[in-house]
Amino acid sequence: MRISQLAAETGIPVATIKFYLREKLLHDGELTSATQAQYDDSHVQRLRLVRALLGPGGLSVAAARELLKQVSDPPDSGDAVLGVAHHAVNASANHDVDLTAAQELVQHFGWRTSSQDTGSQAALADALQGLEAAGFELAEGAMDLYARVMGEVAEFELAHVPTESTEAAVRYVVLGTVLVEPLLLALRRLAQQDAAARRFGLEA
Repeated sequence: MRISQLAAETGIPVATIKFYLREKLLHDGELTSATQAQYDDSHVQRLRLVRALLGPGGLSVAAARELLKQVSDPPDSGDAVLGVAHHAVNASANHDVDLTAAQELVQHFGWRTSSQDTGSQAALADALQGLEAAGFELAEGAMDLYARVMGEVAEFELAHVPTESTEAAVRYVVLGTVLVEPLLLALRRLAQQDAAARRFGLEA
């Protein structure tokens, strides 16, 4: 298909597709002349993925490009795969923050975490500092509850990582990390509404 047909198929303007091509978010089509190229279903799928990463996933163009590069050419180890995903979602974390409180909390939970993934620890430290700065105290037992629930989520997710190929595993872990986080937050908000309705007798 030509680029105009690709735009019609995906609902993405031609100018945006050309931008994605320039930014290496989308692979080149097959040249049929000096100014024309043909595109196929792989371009349709990649465009939908790019839109998801930049939209609901909340990634920058640079972060999305790096993540897509890793999906196309996956690292060898599972630890490195998680590192790619976590680096993408932790790009905005303050890496100069004091990690002491975050590391103590992780130790309290008994979690074995990657020594190289300081981004996730920095994100946790940022969150803890935000709570402290606002003078907001979590209810007793809240932190342990959050950790227990997230531990169950993580166990479930990792148990369903595909094993047929490295590429499938990388795609599942990386995209599952980036794209499921907004889903978890949305579900939390809706669950809060439901809990409020049941506690305070509110009607939908």
